[in-house]
Amino acid sequence: MFYSKKLSRFKNIKHAFFNKKGGHSKGIYKSLNCGMGSKDNKNLVIKNLKIVSNKIGVKKKNLILLNQIHSKKIYFLKKIPKKKLIGDGLITKQKKVGIGILTADCAPVLFYDKKKTIIGAAHVGWKGAYKKILPDMVKLLKKYGSKLKDICVVIGPCISKINYEVKKDFRLKFLSKSKENIKYFRVKGKKTFFDLKQYIYDQIKQSGISNIDIIKKDTFNKNNNFFSARRSLKNKYNDYGRNISIIMIK
Repeated sequence: MFYSKKLSRFKNIKHAFFNKKGGHSKGIYKSLNCGMGSKDNKNLVIKNLKIVSNKIGVKKKNLILLNQIHSKKIYFLKKIPKKKLIGDGLITKQKKVGIGILTADCAPVLFYDKKKTIIGAAHVGWKGAYKKILPDMVKLLKKYGSKLKDICVVIGPCISKINYEVKKDFRLKFLSKSKENIKYFRVKGKKTFFDLKQYIYDQIKQSGISNIDIIKKDTFNKNNNFFSARRSLKNKYNDYGRNISIIMIK
C-alpha cells in the first residue's frame, strides 16, 4: 500500500494505492488481483476486494468500481448504483462510499476538494488522457462548486517513460493534435518512448490546479510489485491482474 503525503494530511478522508501484495489469487494473478474483468477465479477476486475494503474501512457493497473502457465518461454519484457503471471517472460527496480505480500500467488519479469535501477518481491511460478526461473532471468539480485552489490531485503509480515504448504512428497521433506534444516523447535509436505521467501532470496543471502530488512508482518495474499489462505481455502471459486505488470520505 502506498499513500499520498498530501492526501494523508486530511483526517476526514482515507485513501490508498494497492500493489500486488496481500491477497488470495494464485499464479500470474498472485496475489491481490482486484480485477473482476481478468480471467482469475472470481471468488478469489471477491475475497481480495473484501481485503482492500477492510483496509480502507468501507463496506464491500459501498466500494464502487467501474467497467472501465478508456473513455472520458464521468459519473457524479448521489447514491450507490444498482449495477456497475460504464466509464472511467467517479465523483461523489457521499460519506462512507469508496470509489476505486483499477489499473495495470495506466494511472489512477485521485481528487479531493478540502472545502466542499468532494472526492474523485479517474482511470487515465493514454486514450483517456488524449480524450481529456482530466480537464473534464476538473470542469465537473467546478460545476459542483469546487474552487481550483481547494483541489488536491494525486497521480498514482503507472508505467514510467523509460518502459513505455510506443510505435511511430502513436507519436504522430499526438503530434497531429499539437506540435508541443513532442516534449512527451523520447527517441532512442529505433525506439520511441512516451511520458504518460508528465502528459497527465501537465493537463492537470493547465486546468488550473497547482496542488499536485505524484506517487513515483513504476508499475512495469517488477521490484515495485505491481501488476503490469506490458510486463505480462513481455513474459507472454495470456492475462494480467489489476491494481486497485481507492479514496473515501469517512
